[in-house]
Amino acid sequence: MRITATVENAPGSHEVTVTTDEWSTPLAIGARDEGGSAVNGGELLAAALATCFVNDLYREAASRGLRIDGVRVTVDSDWDGPGEPARRIAYAVHVDSPEDPEVVDALARETDGLAEVHGTVRGGMVVELADVQVGSR
Repeated sequence: MRITATVENAPGSHEVTVTTDEWSTPLAIGARDEGGSAVNGGELLAAALATCFVNDLYREAASRGLRIDGVRVTVDSDWDGPGEPARRIAYAVHVDSPEDPEVVDALARETDGLAEVHGTVRGGMVVELADVQVGSR
């Protein structure tokens, strides 16, 4: 599976598209008038962590025949100044389910260990700048 995110930005204009293999989805994220995004990368990282957990929890529940009626994930992170990585990332989960609470708790804890974005962040993945091009579009 290949995942690509593309951001096209100019003052007052911000378009985001995410693609997994051949499936593309536009994301509605506003623009800053002076250029840039209305949300920052830390906010998007928090959203990525929450989204990954939600999707993986439903996947794992389905594979076990467990019913999940709803999930709320709140990711909380602390950041210092520009160029500094997050000092702390923690998240809380609330699962609406008629299943045995101990089974759902175990499912959530197992999902925490399976969530791919969580594992990537925890593993300290290398991020490389592959190319820079300068000029008119």
